[in-house]
Amino acid sequence: MDLAFVLTNAVVLTCIYGTLAIGISITWSSVGLINLSYGFIFAFAGYGAWYAAQYLSTNGVVVLAAGVLSGAFAGVVVCALAFIPIHDKPNFTVRGLIATLAISLIGSQGLMWWFGPRSKNLPDIFGNWSVMLGNMALTADKIGNVLTSIGFVFVVVLWMRSSRRGLEIRAMMMNPHAASIVGIGVRHTGLSVMALTGSLAGLAAVLLAQTYYVAPFSGITPMIKGLSIALVGGLGSVPGAIIGAVLLGVNEALTSSLLGGQYVLITQFLLIILVLLVRPRGVAGILDKAREA
Repeated sequence: MDLAFVLTNAVVLTCIYGTLAIGISITWSSVGLINLSYGFIFAFAGYGAWYAAQYLSTNGVVVLAAGVLSGAFAGVVVCALAFIPIHDKPNFTVRGLIATLAISLIGSQGLMWWFGPRSKNLPDIFGNWSVMLGNMALTADKIGNVLTSIGFVFVVVLWMRSSRRGLEIRAMMMNPHAASIVGIGVRHTGLSVMALTGSLAGLAAVLLAQTYYVAPFSGITPMIKGLSIALVGGLGSVPGAIIGAVLLGVNEALTSSLLGGQYVLITQFLLIILVLLVRPRGVAGILDKAREA
């Protein structure tokens, strides 16, 4: 087993899937929505980046920005369809889960109808260079994926700490009921949350497409992995999402290297079951108080 290869893959996967898990955790802790439409948002953002590469420019910044903006737009659409109409209705958690799942299925079928089943490739947005670190070759896509993921999440955290809208989202994450009492609008905050988390999904779509491809159902597996990471870390906990991303990133890299890629989901769910048996609220369940539905 090439330990350096496993380590670099684990870091890359941790960064990409971690962005999805952080989005899922922010959505749940702020607006109480388990968003199962990330599969559609992921694929939609990938096609948005592909369109930009085909008709605007193959420049990496343009392609990446198109993916992020497409993800944010899809997040706003999901918010308008699955959050604003039902957020104040009884059993919102269950209704929202079903609504977002329906959007994901219908939206993916719509992408299949429009683009066809053939996958699309994105250009190399980070170039084709590499850096040697000892006996280990670090390629441009791996370095770019890690630095871009960390940088984007850092900007998101900084925005949430310094901007008025970001502070409103943090207030919703801490105590939604108290936030609504002091005049923080749930609908406006929900739009901001869904745009923000949609942009995280769009970023992950473009970065993962550097290794894989864009297809109508290409977001299903990343959505499952992002939700799995959020569950392992503790649903609603951003630090927990980071811890869960590390655990499942290492698990996927080791499984792919030792057993093969076809066994990744099997070992992933075994790890989830083991963690939840020991800590039902997730690894970081004590760090953040679980949101009560």
